[in-house]
Amino acid sequence: MPRFSWLCLVFLLATSLAGFVSAAETVPGVGPSGEILRLHTDFAFTEGPAYDGQGNLYFSDIPNARIHLLDSEGNLSVFTDQSRHSNGLMFNAAGELVACEMEGQLAAWNVKTKTRRILADGYQGKRFNAPNDLIIDRLGGIYFTDPHYRAPEPLPQGKTCVYYLAADGTVTRLIDDLIAPNGIMLAPDEHTLYVFPSGESTMRKYAVDKPGQIGSGEDFYTVTTAEGEKAGGCDGVTIDNQGNLYLTTRFGIQVVNPAGELLGTIELPEQPANVTFGGPDGKTLYATARTSLYAMQMLSQRLGARSK
Repeated sequence: MPRFSWLCLVFLLATSLAGFVSAAETVPGVGPSGEILRLHTDFAFTEGPAYDGQGNLYFSDIPNARIHLLDSEGNLSVFTDQSRHSNGLMFNAAGELVACEMEGQLAAWNVKTKTRRILADGYQGKRFNAPNDLIIDRLGGIYFTDPHYRAPEPLPQGKTCVYYLAADGTVTRLIDDLIAPNGIMLAPDEHTLYVFPSGESTMRKYAVDKPGQIGSGEDFYTVTTAEGEKAGGCDGVTIDNQGNLYLTTRFGIQVVNPAGELLGTIELPEQPANVTFGGPDGKTLYATARTSLYAMQMLSQRLGARSK
C-alpha cells in the first residue's frame, strides 16, 4: 500500500471508530497541524508506544498485561497478553521489541515469532524494582529507569534508580538520588542523558562521558503552574529532530527546547502517559493517555526521519 494511502486509511479508520477530538492549540513550528484523533479507547492504562519504522505501532496496557499492535493498515490486535506488565517499549537495531517489564526484568521480543528472551533481571543479585522506561543508544546499550510503581515492598533495590545495560550484558547503576525516575531520553548526539522523575517537579540532564558513564547532573526544566508554582513530575518523553523534548505531564504534552525553555503545551482529553513519533514521514505523534490511544499530525518530525 502506498505510504500516503496508508496514512489516510489510518486517519479515516480513526475518524469512523472514535471521531475527532477538539483541535489542540498549535505550538509554533511544532504542531499539531490538524485535529487530534482518538484512535482507540477502553483500555485500562496505556503506556510505552513504540514505532517499528515499518508502519506498525506497539503499546502497553499495563493492568491487563497486554502489548497491543496497531498495524500498517490500521488494524488493532493483541500482540501478547503475557507482557508481565510491560511499560516502556522500544525497538533495538535487530528489530526486537525491548520491554521494561514491571515484574522485574528487561526482555526482548522477536515480533515475528513472538518469542521472548530476558536481557537483565537484577543488579548485585537482587531483582530490579519495576523497570519503567528506556532509551537505546547507538551501541545497543540501554539506559532505563527503575522506580517503585508495581514493585514489591520493601523495594528489592532499596531505592529508585537509573541503570545502563551494556550490549555485553553488564549492568551499571548510574543514578540513585531521584524520586521515582520515570521518562528517559538521549539528546540527538547522545552526549546528554535526560531523566524525568515523576516524584518531583525538576527534570534533570547529565553529560554522557562515554556510553554508560555520566557526569554529575544539573537541573534542566521544572514543571510549574502558570503562577510559577511547582506542579508535579513527568511520565514519558520523546524527542524530535530538532532536539525538542515532548514531556507528558498533568498539563498535557509539554514541548521543551534543548535550552530547557517551554515552547508550548498540547492538551489532550486525558492526561498523557507517554508519546512517540511514527508514521511514514515521522510526523505523526502518538500519545498513550490513560484509557486511549491518540494521534496527531505534526510540523515537527521524528529524530532521523526523512520527509516523503
